[in-house]
Amino acid sequence: MGDLKSRVVLFGVSGTMGYEVFKELWNRRETIDIVLLLLPARREKKLFAVYEKQAGIKSLPERGVVEGNGLKIVWGDATYYPDVAEAIRGADWVLNAMAFISPAADYYPEMAKAVNTTAIQNIVDAIQAEPDGAARIRLVHTSTVAATGDRPPPIHWGRVGDPLKPSIFDFYAVTKIAGERIVLESQIKHWAVLRMTFIMPTHFTALVRLRDPIMFHMPIHACMENITSADAGYGMANVLDIPDNSDFWRRVYNMGGGPGMRISAADYQNLAVQLLGLSGIQAVSERRWFALRNFHMQYYFDSWEANQYLHYWRTDMESYKRKLLASMPLAIKLVRLVNRRIGSFRRLIEKLVYGILKGLAAEHRNGPLHWYVGHNDARITAFYKDYVEFEAIPDWGVDMPDTDLHQPALILDHGYDEEKALLELADLQQAAKFRGGACLATSWDGSLYTSLTWRCARGHSFSAMPYTILKAGHWCPDCMPPAWNYDEEARLNPFFAQVWYPNHGALEHNVYPAECVLDIAGADKD
Repeated sequence: MGDLKSRVVLFGVSGTMGYEVFKELWNRRETIDIVLLLLPARREKKLFAVYEKQAGIKSLPERGVVEGNGLKIVWGDATYYPDVAEAIRGADWVLNAMAFISPAADYYPEMAKAVNTTAIQNIVDAIQAEPDGAARIRLVHTSTVAATGDRPPPIHWGRVGDPLKPSIFDFYAVTKIAGERIVLESQIKHWAVLRMTFIMPTHFTALVRLRDPIMFHMPIHACMENITSADAGYGMANVLDIPDNSDFWRRVYNMGGGPGMRISAADYQNLAVQLLGLSGIQAVSERRWFALRNFHMQYYFDSWEANQYLHYWRTDMESYKRKLLASMPLAIKLVRLVNRRIGSFRRLIEKLVYGILKGLAAEHRNGPLHWYVGHNDARITAFYKDYVEFEAIPDWGVDMPDTDLHQPALILDHGYDEEKALLELADLQQAAKFRGGACLATSWDGSLYTSLTWRCARGHSFSAMPYTILKAGHWCPDCMPPAWNYDEEARLNPFFAQVWYPNHGALEHNVYPAECVLDIAGADKD
């Protein structure tokens, strides 16, 4: 590999976003060397055989390392530290687009923890083990919008620094928060965290493969600021153009697609259904199948900040729709055409789609109708409050929630004066008090990246950098789910109460133990 080129290591390359990052890097290979860590699985072997061939690399049947003409592939496992260390050896840049996402993460929580948390510790440890690695190697890590949980109106606009609130049962979000915190609390001097919104595939068949009961977990009034996989990959690759002295580094960003990609969940569901020439989501589903709370997504006050560095706002919802239509197989295009022209045929297809979706909602362990019929009390209280609320959900068109993009929004209080250029210890103490706890430091050098000791309302003491707490929204790691005890947390923590009481009652008192997530383990194989 070229000694004068920067060496860029990419994790998660076979994922929806990671592959788009790789394609951007591949176009830059005259100026960079590329290192990939890939599972030695059939899909990955097939997908990257063409790139091995272009690089003059002889493929391996299983594990091992291959290298040639600016491309190195470590066929291994990111949860195995020696494989990670081999990939990062000699690196200048590490881009982590790796994630084991929902719904798979819901069905295999141990794998989610291994990929989203353990593997991130491996990456950070390997960087810090390199000669001068913490000072020299740049790390860009992807986190998730799921970290901040359910954000219904009037708290549907969010920004970095808002409370972290992984939704009940969302083990994926829990593991991603833990991974993010490892990066924030590391000794690495050049890192950035991109909290990714919903990444939409730009190919129709990839969109169809997303079919799962998780589609019913998102309330119809949820607010989404999505991003296409292509724009996400383009933006992440553009970090290579950011110099070391930029103020981009050591910050967390919300990475959403901007104003043109904001849409309500109901309108997004309609878009997906209407692509097939059908009437809309109301023709193929029932409203009570959709949860009332306990998912995630939001619009962003601050997604422009990531865009000003990474320049990825290239798509709006209309152009996204055109891309999906262009990628639609011919047979589906013909069905779409007939649906649009012949009402009786459209109604027949709508009836068939209704049956498929009802099966997801009622027959799958992760489906809301299945919870209701099977008396899964924990899931019903988390997603609907109670059975009475579920049964009271009206038909489509009755008392529909306001999904106006311009409805009034509440900017959350972060507990200190955010306009101050230089914070003092008193500001940290004030912020900690607003979180129901205390900053135990007796002195502070003024750096947001100096580790201090804090205490939460439950009496747990922990170490964290001021940036992690004040700027990124983290708080006590011992109180972070699982288990989920949010009703009590809201009573103890005014900072957190801001994101809990908009759709929870002060008299609710639910506790969800750590093992609650196991009720749907392996449900994809039923």
